[in-house]
Amino acid sequence: MVACLVLAAAGTGLWAVQRAFPDTGGEIALPALEGEATVYRDAHGIPQIYADTAEDLFRAQGFVDAQDRFWQMHFNRLTTAGRLAEVFGEEQAQTDVYLRTMGWRRVAEREYELLRPDTRAYLDSYAEGVNTYLDRRDGGERGLEFTVLAALAPDHEVEEWTAVDSLAWLKAMAWDLRGNMQHETERAALLASGIDRERIEELYPAYPEQEHRPIVDGGGIGGGRFRADEGAAAGGDAALPPQEAAGVLAGVDAGLEEIPPMLGPDSAGLGSNSWVVSGEHTASGLPLLANDPHLGAQTPSVWHQTGLHCTEVTERCPFDVTGFAFAGLPGVVIGHNADIAWGFTNLGPDVADLYLERIQDGAAVVDGEPEPLTTREETVKVAGGRDVVFTVRSTRHGPLLSDAESALDLRAIGAGPPVDTDGEPVDRAAEPPGDGYGVSLSWTALEPGTTADSLFRMNAAEDFASFRDAARSFEVPAQNLVYADTEGNIGYQAPGTIPVRGTGDGRWPAPGWDSAYDWQGFIDFEELPVVRNPERGYIVTANQAAIGSDYEHMLTGDWAYGYRSQRIETLLAGAVEEGGLTAADMTDIQMDDENSGARAVVPHLLRVEVEGTAARAQELLADWDYQQGADSAAAAFYNATWSHLLDVAFDELGPERALDVGSRSWLVVDRLLDDPDSPWWRGDAADGRDAVLREAMDRAADELSRRLGEDPAEWRWGELHTLTATHPSLGASGIAPVEWLFNGTPVEASGGDSTVNATGWEHTEGYAVTTVPSMRMTIDMADLDAARWIDLTGASGHAFHPDNGNQTPLWARGETIPMPFTRPAVEERAEDVLTLVPSGG
Repeated sequence: MVACLVLAAAGTGLWAVQRAFPDTGGEIALPALEGEATVYRDAHGIPQIYADTAEDLFRAQGFVDAQDRFWQMHFNRLTTAGRLAEVFGEEQAQTDVYLRTMGWRRVAEREYELLRPDTRAYLDSYAEGVNTYLDRRDGGERGLEFTVLAALAPDHEVEEWTAVDSLAWLKAMAWDLRGNMQHETERAALLASGIDRERIEELYPAYPEQEHRPIVDGGGIGGGRFRADEGAAAGGDAALPPQEAAGVLAGVDAGLEEIPPMLGPDSAGLGSNSWVVSGEHTASGLPLLANDPHLGAQTPSVWHQTGLHCTEVTERCPFDVTGFAFAGLPGVVIGHNADIAWGFTNLGPDVADLYLERIQDGAAVVDGEPEPLTTREETVKVAGGRDVVFTVRSTRHGPLLSDAESALDLRAIGAGPPVDTDGEPVDRAAEPPGDGYGVSLSWTALEPGTTADSLFRMNAAEDFASFRDAARSFEVPAQNLVYADTEGNIGYQAPGTIPVRGTGDGRWPAPGWDSAYDWQGFIDFEELPVVRNPERGYIVTANQAAIGSDYEHMLTGDWAYGYRSQRIETLLAGAVEEGGLTAADMTDIQMDDENSGARAVVPHLLRVEVEGTAARAQELLADWDYQQGADSAAAAFYNATWSHLLDVAFDELGPERALDVGSRSWLVVDRLLDDPDSPWWRGDAADGRDAVLREAMDRAADELSRRLGEDPAEWRWGELHTLTATHPSLGASGIAPVEWLFNGTPVEASGGDSTVNATGWEHTEGYAVTTVPSMRMTIDMADLDAARWIDLTGASGHAFHPDNGNQTPLWARGETIPMPFTRPAVEERAEDVLTLVPSGG
């Protein structure tokens, strides 16, 4: 049905598509405005907005964001509110039940009241701008997706935008960047499958601090409570989940896997790069800053490039900032103002713990005593089906996620009111499960916080002191903040609300019936890692350990393993020796394709005897430089071999628990290559290290011969490793015409998982790109008008708009475009100018 409707809409010609395109020139009267606002757009459609007051600035931003991306904004708010099923039907009920159980929007509603008055004013002003757009347009005029929406859910009404809609998006961002919770359930599931703990720990090795430098020198990642290399000693055997709880943990794990990633299609390769270089090493004499967050490959991109400029910067209107924003959230998230620049990578502290709870007689057992549960009722509306009415119960630790499965299991399926066996209407509210084990979630984002305050204060910061002061309010998701300013300073700050645990280490689901495992508070901001103007003259963050092994607090035991950060360190160290670094040099580093993990594996592959096509392919590796360009035959063969190696060596994990292809598996296999007798080398398809390596190369050669031809020299990594930016709501519908309308055009990609140019892929699904450098930005503090940037897709979210996908080919080639900042530079590059005036103005 959807395919027919969309084809019918497309068949009406250009009008059906173009009626949603934004007006980018001339004059538009907006009743919300107090004075004029001007919107300049460059050749790529990127808006730069000017207004006399901060409130008008954000009203204009809300209007412009809605012009370009309202479907994205609306879909995101339906998701965060747990309302997808009321549009997309039964298949989205599970997502809604889990999100309602966690209560993202309920937290956002409480959060609004905690914020500073000026922050609330900015959020409200932004909402006024969005609603002015909604008042001007209806239905398909807001986007082609709304034509589909009218057919899927004709009774669905698009409500006014509110400040809470914007705040709820911060919960979505925090969810995707929440840390190691997935590893908690993975470890528990592996233990339940019969694999002993010692072998499981081999799959989650300690951070290799001696080989891969932490962000900040000194301190430690484990401290007295827990060291990541202590393995089974951490927390003791009493912390292991009981065997009889395996079923409930598996159910929660499966349910959480169904929650769609908010920042684009997920993979284990999610991460980011950023670094700053002091002016003593640069050609301009002032710092350079580079950033490229790695997120899911979606269209439109997560980011919306934007400039926000008060016509005169004053205390009442302090904003003069350009950078990357989220459509739906006022302000700029990553970028620079006239004085400072900043970038983000995910710090990744363990801020979410699962607790196994013992439920008896409707209460949680804590220290041998019953503790009442708190409850609330929720209703998920289902398009074309019956509502899901259920009770959310919470323990002292948080909501019982395990109840969500019960709500879904007891759901009445089909249209019409629920009836009993006699056909009489009944109240079919889902009853919570009875006595037994439950699983609750403690997560810092489930308490209201002040991150929105932080973002606005960061936009207006003038120096490192005011930047750090802004960072104090940045609670979730905790980020690595890199900093540079026009005075020549560089710095780093780790902010965030990070728990201090009692017993346990957060790496396994904790026993909720023992209060010793409860959180004891949070790390004080002054005790979080920070550095300013380090002696070596540069700072690198790429999700590696934030600080060394003597730090008194535990941040996490599940860092990224530092291959990207160490490669950047190596490249920067070499460039520093040569001196005179430029922003172009930073871009070159961002595009580095070296597979550092292959350095440990290739010598072993070359040592093993193979025959036929595999032998000819093996020769490609003999002089391979480990770079994974799109044209590389060696990269194609190596990655195919690597994928099959993981399948053959770790066959007992199965596809549900398969190792990712990136840094964790690089380190795991590196260690195992020195242990040829490890039981991991004994499997169904091959027995012994060399036999596994041989089998992997044979399988890779057979696969690539079928897919790319018989001559290994003609194989190309880019033919396997393609990127198709996917529309999050309609792009994976399985209906080819719909996907054609809304998805991006496929492009070949270089790089790979855990390379600096981090184009991640899921080996259980093939070689296609799933996570990407979602944007790239380089800034020279000596000339802010010379800054460069690129987005994965482009400014527009409208199907077939010229600015939808217009940056993707440039992104794939590693190119960037100008990022003008001062008004003369913005005006010089402007192709369209839109004047927004108050009604009657």
